Amino acid sequence: MTHLQKLRVSPLLKWFSSFFDYHFGYTTPTLWLPGSAQVAQSTRFYRTKKNAPILEKTPQFPLAVRQEAQAALTEYLHSTRSLPFSDAEHISRNSPHFLERLLKRVNPDKEVSRSVVRFLRYHPVNEFEPFFESVGLSPSEYLPFLPPKMMFLNDDKLLMENYHVLCNYGVARNEIGNIYKEAPEVFRYSPGLLRLKLQSFDEVGLHRITVAKIICLSPHLLTGDENKDFFTVLKKLKSSGVETGTECEWIQGQISKGNAHNWRHVCEAMCMLCKLGSREEKLRKIICQNPELLFETSGHTTFSLIGFLLKFGYAQHDMQNVFLQLPKNKVGNFIRNLRSCYIFLVELDMHSQDIGNIVRSHPVLLGSCSLKKAVTLLTNLRSGKKRICKMILTDPHVLKKWVVGIRLEPLPSTEEDFNSKLMKTKFLLSLGFVENSSEWEEALKAFRGKGLELQERYDCLVNSGLKPKEVAKMVKAAPHILNQSKEHIEAKIDFLTNTLGYPVSSLVAFPYYISYTFERSTLRLSMYNWLKEQGRVGRNLALSTIIACSDKIFIKTYVNPHPGGPDIWEKLKKQVYPD
Repeated sequence: MTHLQKLRVSPLLKWFSSFFDYHFGYTTPTLWLPGSAQVAQSTRFYRTKKNAPILEKTPQFPLAVRQEAQAALTEYLHSTRSLPFSDAEHISRNSPHFLERLLKRVNPDKEVSRSVVRFLRYHPVNEFEPFFESVGLSPSEYLPFLPPKMMFLNDDKLLMENYHVLCNYGVARNEIGNIYKEAPEVFRYSPGLLRLKLQSFDEVGLHRITVAKIICLSPHLLTGDENKDFFTVLKKLKSSGVETGTECEWIQGQISKGNAHNWRHVCEAMCMLCKLGSREEKLRKIICQNPELLFETSGHTTFSLIGFLLKFGYAQHDMQNVFLQLPKNKVGNFIRNLRSCYIFLVELDMHSQDIGNIVRSHPVLLGSCSLKKAVTLLTNLRSGKKRICKMILTDPHVLKKWVVGIRLEPLPSTEEDFNSKLMKTKFLLSLGFVENSSEWEEALKAFRGKGLELQERYDCLVNSGLKPKEVAKMVKAAPHILNQSKEHIEAKIDFLTNTLGYPVSSLVAFPYYISYTFERSTLRLSMYNWLKEQGRVGRNLALSTIIACSDKIFIKTYVNPHPGGPDIWEKLKKQVYPD
């Protein structure tokens, strides 16, 4: 037993998670419009990853003790239970949890080997426990698989027969557990059936090492009809000329990278590429150049990209050209960048027709740029949306200067900017601001409109019935109220005065009313109007009291004290926010 005492503890076992099913849709060519929820929703790319190895607790017994116990267990399984030595050795060396439990039941202070042998002689163990652990299953995973009426492995001849077939084929023993977990019926096959299934993989020219990895990742290839989809994919690849020469090497590399695949979806992605009208030579070039079109997320990326292009009216020929120009092995990043660029253009308020033209004429450019957020760009460039849009339409390649990681400098002022600033200065002086004072700087910083727009909004407030001095006082207290459009200001004042009966002069004490969203003001004031009719609140509460507080405080102070308040609040909320 000297050689048995030199056994070492194996590395931590690795398990692979089961594969996901991917779902996709095929839509008609319709241009996405700005604000569309359909495009704004980010695509989710599914990928099956290896699970992190389960970390063992710190062993209770010293290494030397565990090595002696392993040797004794190997001897028992081989000599007493008649298991092949290779099986007995692997089981004893790769079942640390079982071994710990076994050592707790013997006296490790004495000669460990003799204690273990004596214990096993009079207390036969359930051999399925260390067996399942040795093939990569944790105790919690293999517990449902323990046979109720058997303790000895040799009693389950079909299990051991199919286990040896997999071992002899080249499947790693500590990965067989994933096959058992995902497709236990494989180990109930009659003698010879599993060998025939494995031979079918050999017949299509795949190396056994590749096949071993594939069936560990997708065990259902050994059952049902999924292997038909797998073989269909290989057949289509071969018929397209992909497997000629050295290309078959990268195919085997792709399908054995460590990601499980839904082969039905891979097959459908392959069929879709064929339906685009690609001839064999083009199709071979597209797939060889970017195998991720098929194998990343089981082809889901391909359907996502095709759907995106169809939305912008791409024809089959145009899509072929896009596929041929895709950056190598970066299809996932390409579609993410493409969508992000679309959202970026929407956030700049670019016209939908202009967005469509850019997407159709520069898809590779958009898919290669990982752009900064639109708000970040506008802040760093110190420019408005119209100017940025004009720059993009003049030369779309300017987007390369705005990718993540590149430092941006403010754009030089234009004549239009100079004139706008001049008008803002004139406007502020007319309101009584002192040039270069703190109020002056704060107002300039707050204003987002052009000088002419600020004057129009100011005139709108004066025309509503306020005196110029009152409006000037309001602007000094809250300069950002002039960032609202003329239409918004008129709508809010109309609601305040004609619907709720507040005098327009109430804005002088609370100019911030104009800055709050129309929905918030409508909800709060409508609720207050109802409570006023019920006689539960004062009839002359200030606007600031009603609108400025948080929802939590407003509900607690005004809504909840009335028995019907919460129901009316929810009803009004649904009317104001129908979505």
